[in-house]
Amino acid sequence: MNDVSAREARFVMQTYGRFDVTFVRGEGSWLEDSDGARYLDCLGGLAVTAVGHANPRVAAAACEQLTTLVHVSNLYATVPMVDLAERLVELSGLDRVFFCNDGATANEAAIKLARRWSQAHKGPDAYQIVSLDASFHGRTLATLAATGQPEKQATFQPLPPGFRQVPAGDLEAVAEAVGPETAAVLVETIQGEGGVVSLDAGYLQGLRRLCDERGVLLIVDDVQAGIGRTGDWFSWQSLGFAPDIATVAKALANGLPIGACLATDEVAAAFRRGDHATTFGGGPVVCRAALAVLDEIEERDLLGNCRDRSDQLRAGLETLGGVMSVRGRGLLLAAVLERPNAAAVVEAALAEHRLVVNAVRPDAVRFAPPLSISADEVDEAVRRFAAALGDR
Repeated sequence: MNDVSAREARFVMQTYGRFDVTFVRGEGSWLEDSDGARYLDCLGGLAVTAVGHANPRVAAAACEQLTTLVHVSNLYATVPMVDLAERLVELSGLDRVFFCNDGATANEAAIKLARRWSQAHKGPDAYQIVSLDASFHGRTLATLAATGQPEKQATFQPLPPGFRQVPAGDLEAVAEAVGPETAAVLVETIQGEGGVVSLDAGYLQGLRRLCDERGVLLIVDDVQAGIGRTGDWFSWQSLGFAPDIATVAKALANGLPIGACLATDEVAAAFRRGDHATTFGGGPVVCRAALAVLDEIEERDLLGNCRDRSDQLRAGLETLGGVMSVRGRGLLLAAVLERPNAAAVVEAALAEHRLVVNAVRPDAVRFAPPLSISADEVDEAVRRFAAALGDR
């Protein structure tokens, strides 16, 4: 155990099973540890560093803003916040934005907004949120209640009422669950923490029709799959439907903490002054960083690179012995293994082959590299992963 790991074990609450490596710097798709060893990062801080580590444009934007204006609270508007809201509206096709600190608080905002809208349109008893088995929406009490993973919920019962999960992909199950008490249906188009499982476009389009027919809202949790991760700005944009509310976070500021809840004008109007707030959300520094991220993706055509490298990575992984299939979209992929040895493969990849990936399920290894990853780096990732599979 290195010195930092030993101190972490002594002073930090032990809520993570951390690996015994300390990263001290990064550049593009690469990380360097405290011993000077270089690692190819195909996890991107859990789909966060979309435009690469230490991205010069993002760093320059954040540094300039740090010397100008850091914080004034949300009692006042700032130019970076308004600029970013305008860009997100243009890119998403939705109309209004609420800024917060991360994915969980973005989903909290979405849940509160849906309940506020339903309260006004359907009455005070229409507050239930229907979500899916194997979904993941956050670690706060409300977002944990919305998460369809009982093993994560068990320790923290009783959770807030008003949440119900149904099997993913089963439109009839959703239809049975949606009733007069329902405010919204909450889905991920790709269940990232559920194993990188893509939901079928026809199913998602059916959810849109069902929500319209029943008078409930459709919320897309795009925290992991949004901001270019699937080769589109938002994951639903190639799937033939649009949500009433959407949330984003992870990749938006390339590692600085930001989240956003977006909604149509009609739904956003349900929030009244004082209904929801945050001290730090949408601060000038993180918004300047996020604007730089959007500029990088647009000017370097990283959406196109995402699609090309996705095809390349999928094809490479599918050739490997020990890999049964590859699932996901864009640069959010999982290699599904023939045996439930993902944890051992990931450990070998990190310790012996300097490749950063993670075991998202016992038989599935997640790849979420920067959208800026090169063709040569994808080939190198496949080579290193093949070696790790061979070791286990």
